[in-house]
Parts: sequence; C-alpha cells; structure tokens
Amino acid sequence: MALPEPTSPAGEAGLSAIRKDPARAVLAFDFDGTLAPIVADPEQARAHPGVVPALARLAPRLAAVVVVTGRPAATAVEYGGFAGVPGLEHLTVLGQYGLQRWDAATGRLTTPDPLPGIALLREELPALLGEDGVWLEDKGHALAVHTRRTADPDAALAALDAPLRAAAARHGLAVEPGRMVLELRPPGMDKGVALTAFLREQDAASVLFAGDDLGDLAAYDAVDTLRAAGTVDGLLVCSAPTTGEPPVRAVADRADVVVSGPEGVVGLLEALADALGC
Repeated sequence: MALPEPTSPAGEAGLSAIRKDPARAVLAFDFDGTLAPIVADPEQARAHPGVVPALARLAPRLAAVVVVTGRPAATAVEYGGFAGVPGLEHLTVLGQYGLQRWDAATGRLTTPDPLPGIALLREELPALLGEDGVWLEDKGHALAVHTRRTADPDAALAALDAPLRAAAARHGLAVEPGRMVLELRPPGMDKGVALTAFLREQDAASVLFAGDDLGDLAAYDAVDTLRAAGTVDGLLVCSAPTTGEPPVRAVADRADVVVSGPEGVVGLLEALADALGC
C-alpha cells in the first residue's frame, strides 16, 4: 500500500514532518474502531492482528506511540496485546480518557481513585435501562450504556439521552456520546487534553492521530490547535466502519485521510514503515 495523499495542506505538512524527522514524531490512536474492529460485545474486542507487528516496526524510530482510549488502560493493554512486545518499549496507553497511564517500558500502571459519583450512579442505572438489549459496561472510572443490541439502537439511544444526562448532572459527571453508546465519566479530562499533555512531555514536532467516533473529536481539536499555533505539525486520520454503517461524518469530514477500519489503519502504518525504511 502506498502512503495516502492528505486532502489538506496541513495534513500534507503533518505527513511530511513525520517522514522528515520521525524521532520527534508521535503516533496516537483511539482503540475501538481504530485499532480494534467494533464488535457487539465490547469485552470481545481485540486489536487487528496486524496492529502490533506494524507498531513494533515503527516505534523504535519514533518519539513515542500512544493509545488514547476511554477504556481502562489495563483492558486496552490486554485486548491490544501490547505487553512484553520487543520494539514497543516506546508505547504508552492513556486509559479512561487520560486518567490512567500504562507505560510499556516499565509495565507500570498509574490510576486515581474513582469519583464517588460513579458508585452512586452505578446503583441508579439499572432502574433507568429498561429496554431489552440495553447493556451497561462498567469501566470502573466510567459507565458506558450501549444500545447496539436493541431492535432500534438509535431510537433507544435517543430515549435514554435525557435521563442519563440528568443522572450524570446530579453526580457531577460528564456525558460522552458515541455510536450507539453514551458514556458517563469524570469531567475535565478528554482525549484532547490527554494528547496535548503527552505531546508536550515528548517535545513532539509532529503527530498522527487516528480515531473513528465523536469522543475522538477532542483530539482532533487539540491537533488543529497545535497546527494553527505552528508548534506541532499534524495528520488527522479517520478509521471508517467496515460493517456497512456510514462513517461518523463529524470525524470523516475533518480528517486529512480516511481509511477502511482497523485494516486500513494497519495498511497505513505498514506503508509508513516502508517509507521510513523500518
């Protein structure tokens, strides 16, 4: 696969900067829908089999690789197969939108205590989730309500939106919408905040960020802000669904490159590795 041509001058500059100086480049990724195919049961999600080999080729040449996900960091590490892989010593997983951190070089996981509102909401939610097929994913520091298994996922999500937002507000929590999911989580942290802090820590000159859903827009905003300030060149990648669903337009319309799901992300990484002579 040849490297794709970005659709914007900013994207072209981002890809050029990554190729010119990979030692100051960071590759950043969402997990579900980007590195791992979307599945009906989130507990069955696993990274595409080409992800780890492609990242292991690239990582030694880069400043860092980071996965920024709403999942608990330990879960993303397990489902991604990231632990103990030669070549991935420069990998970091920022879980729960950046509240948790796992570093491959040390294997250390750092995590804060959950907010009290999470425990209180955990007790309330079963009474709110009446429709068959609505499923609660308990992430420890956040609670995600999925409607993918219902007869009409969009209608079920719309019906739950107001009561879930009201419940979140009572307990001082934020609501993060996504494809057939509403996630209730601590406020003040999102993928953009987490990514910006990580790029500063790495003294990065360029970044590629790949995502697929509404929760990734905060990271898109962060990259756009850094590009506009002239401090970091960036390339925005959209991983479009391969399940027959349309891509999230708010993501696809802002991306410099659109690829076909995790397989397309792997192809992009392999092409980049070839271009860098990895």
